[in-house]
Amino acid sequence: MTERIIESLDNPRAKLWAALLESRGLRKHRRFLLAGRKTVREALAQHPDRFESLLLPPGAGAGAEDLPAPPGLERIRLGRALFDRLDVSGTGLPILVGVVPEMAAIDLARPPEGLELVCALGDPSNLGALLRSAAAFAVSRVILLADAAHPFHPKCLRAASNAQFSLELRRGPAWTGLAQAAGPLLALDGQGEDLAGFAWPRDLRLVLGEEGLGLPPGLAVQRLAIPTSGAVESLNATVAASLALYGHYLAMRTKD
Repeated sequence: MTERIIESLDNPRAKLWAALLESRGLRKHRRFLLAGRKTVREALAQHPDRFESLLLPPGAGAGAEDLPAPPGLERIRLGRALFDRLDVSGTGLPILVGVVPEMAAIDLARPPEGLELVCALGDPSNLGALLRSAAAFAVSRVILLADAAHPFHPKCLRAASNAQFSLELRRGPAWTGLAQAAGPLLALDGQGEDLAGFAWPRDLRLVLGEEGLGLPPGLAVQRLAIPTSGAVESLNATVAASLALYGHYLAMRTKD
């Protein structure tokens, strides 16, 4: 298969790809970079239509020969300096260039359908871990508030292990926009109702605040607490949310 070669860091396409390492570039160009031995292979096998280019490391081979890449996927061999600039995970393996899907704005005045996760996590690695749990526990959609990290940031993609491709991602408002949100609206709080005995509704919105900052004061939500031994002050936000998601998932399986 024909391969193009791009070596210069000043090449326009090279500059575009480098911009995709930051949220600003992701928003501007609506493209993303996906790296990883397992994730690249799975993404090509399951979602080949989401990708437009395969960036190859210098030299022959380098793990590209047996990838399930469609014939029409553009292949570009990069120079060493350029490839190392883009290979932030240090895999040394081919990198996919994908198209960021349209994430429509959510109308929070409409009632929730299933468990909708409302999230403001600003750390892309934490957001990625949360998206992985959301996919595992059948979250109906993830609503990303204005302060949330970009879900296709390289660190988020690495932590999520391709969960982005199986989730419905929607754009949400700033925190103040939750005042008009239809409920049930729930959140995790150490002073809330014991989650262990909570009767989960099928349809709800679970709100997760930023790591360390928590929820804005005065937010009108029903608060749930996860009982612990007390050996630590609190749980990591992603861990706490995963426990709540599992609780809802288990309750819905029991009902069904």
